[in-house]
Amino acid sequence: MRALQVRPGRGGGADLVSVDEPSPDEGSVLVEALALGVCGTDREIVRDEYGALPPGDEALVLGHESLGRVLAAPAGCELAAGDLVAGVVRHPDPVPCSSCGAGEPDMCKNGRYTERGIKGRHGFGRERYRLEPAFAIKVPPALGHLGVLIEPASVLAKAWEHIERIGRRAHWAPRRALVTGAGPVGLLAALMARQRGLDVHVVDLARDGPKPQLVRDLGATYHVVDVAKACTTADVIVECTGAPALVLEAMRCNAGGGIVCLAGLSGSKTLDVDVGALNQRLVLHNDVIFGTVNANRRHYRDAAEALLAADRAWLERLITRRVPLARWADALEAHEHDVKVVIDFAA
Repeated sequence: MRALQVRPGRGGGADLVSVDEPSPDEGSVLVEALALGVCGTDREIVRDEYGALPPGDEALVLGHESLGRVLAAPAGCELAAGDLVAGVVRHPDPVPCSSCGAGEPDMCKNGRYTERGIKGRHGFGRERYRLEPAFAIKVPPALGHLGVLIEPASVLAKAWEHIERIGRRAHWAPRRALVTGAGPVGLLAALMARQRGLDVHVVDLARDGPKPQLVRDLGATYHVVDVAKACTTADVIVECTGAPALVLEAMRCNAGGGIVCLAGLSGSKTLDVDVGALNQRLVLHNDVIFGTVNANRRHYRDAAEALLAADRAWLERLITRRVPLARWADALEAHEHDVKVVIDFAA
């Protein structure tokens, strides 16, 4: 069968190669791949900026945003042949730490977790793969091919869960939310903010293409300006770009008692920051800034519910390109006006 492989530490690049069938040791649920979402992490791995090999292997199968169809599952499992399924990306460390032991490997404390297609565990970028039942999420049939959005949506489901838990530290009646970035993560963050009845503002650089209208069709406001001008009274800010200047501005412009969720990873860049002034603002305004990454099983389920509650036609427009597996290299190249790109294994 075919698989999309990379070799971390070898200078970058990816190849579509022939590999053996997945070993039963990888899990008792056999799955055929239908679709694979592509994100910035995949491109970073292909550029050899990130990624770790599974122990004893010389290559890593790429891909962590999955949608597949179950071919076989053990008796007593909630899955059966024909079911649609998404794979959970992060697996607990072997110790495990207290968080991994509680079923929350997304909060792993010692960093020894593994991640499908990213760190120490083969991904979903192959025609067939295996899942352990505990790391398989049954996709509601009504979602169909949109189930490939469950993994990125799970990251935002976790972000909003934590935002709301922090908000309950005191009286909290949020009205306005700001999202920085109108890529798939930012748009899903905005979707979930609108589902909570918030006045949503989204900042991005794009002046044309699908992003502005996708934001407006949510009932949100689109801005092509700096963060401070977009929304200085945001009770919640979800920063999805990782751009250092935007991260810093987000910390400075929220409403008093506001919550800033950092959901994007930053590259290396030095900024001049008045730490004393920032500290004074955080303390005097009772502000909270926190980071979030990945998701655990309950967040995948919450993500599926959020997607089911969304307008299906709007979700369809998030997927701006579907590329057959034979043209996988094109999927890994960023095109103008891309939102979400999907490699279609069923084409």
